[in-house]
Amino acid sequence: MSKIRITKKFDFEAGHALHGYDGKCRNVHGHSYKLYVTVIGAPIDDISHVKNGMVIDFTDLKKIVKSEIEDVFDHATVFNKNTPHVELAKELQDRGHNVILVDYQPTSEMMILDFADKIKKRLPENITLFSLKLQETESSHAEWFASDQDV
Repeated sequence: MSKIRITKKFDFEAGHALHGYDGKCRNVHGHSYKLYVTVIGAPIDDISHVKNGMVIDFTDLKKIVKSEIEDVFDHATVFNKNTPHVELAKELQDRGHNVILVDYQPTSEMMILDFADKIKKRLPENITLFSLKLQETESSHAEWFASDQDV
């Protein structure tokens, strides 16, 4: 059967700072992120199946991305836990702010790798993550393609 790609877009707001960076992004700042998630699979070909004709129900894909990405990162500030930003993170957490400490520099490139791992683990076995696009600003985005990854 033919394979079809479907894409769903997600939006979230998040702040970050890039420790050691030589530009303005070393300062805490935020973005209105747009995440495009594309999966690939064969549409269900079973007239008795409630999801007949679908690769994956958009609602099911939304549940995965919402729980793994949107609900976690929306209105959070992301810091690399292996930098002095951990002190700022603790201060913000103590004041009730939503802070995420990651073990990578929170660039769009590294965040998209993290998101790909999280989403892939939750997809049904007959569905494959095809690509992700993480738009940080109107003119800047990072892309991840399964075909580019080392197996």
